[in-house]
Amino acid sequence: MSGQKSVVFYEKPGCAGNRRQKDLLQEHGIALEVRDLLKTPWTKERLNAFFADLEPSAIVNTASPKIKSGEIDPVALGREALIERMLQEPLLIKRPLIEVGDTKVCGFNIPRLNQLLDVEMPVPEHINACTSTDKCSGSHKH
Repeated sequence: MSGQKSVVFYEKPGCAGNRRQKDLLQEHGIALEVRDLLKTPWTKERLNAFFADLEPSAIVNTASPKIKSGEIDPVALGREALIERMLQEPLLIKRPLIEVGDTKVCGFNIPRLNQLLDVEMPVPEHINACTSTDKCSGSHKH
């Protein structure tokens, strides 16, 4: 084994869901290089690398106000136009985005991360949820 495994973790600062995800990774010995998803200078090519073969509905932050309100319909908009919108409004990007070496992962896909990192993280029930008790800058309508 060649030292500690590490990942680059793109988050929305202050997001409680991202904090739970980072805690889980660290509990399993993974070192984190945390970056601000909203301040990263994204390009279409860089984002596409994370989205590989995912459908438009799988690459958006479903808790984003514009998605929740129906103002933006990822499927109707289509992949290319959706990515263009993400470049202007990074809150639309499903987070976290994670880099494991040269491999890029969209969202906190625990089975995929376990495979890539050779760890055995459990899948907590609310690990990817944005709950009404979370303190973040998003507005919650339940």
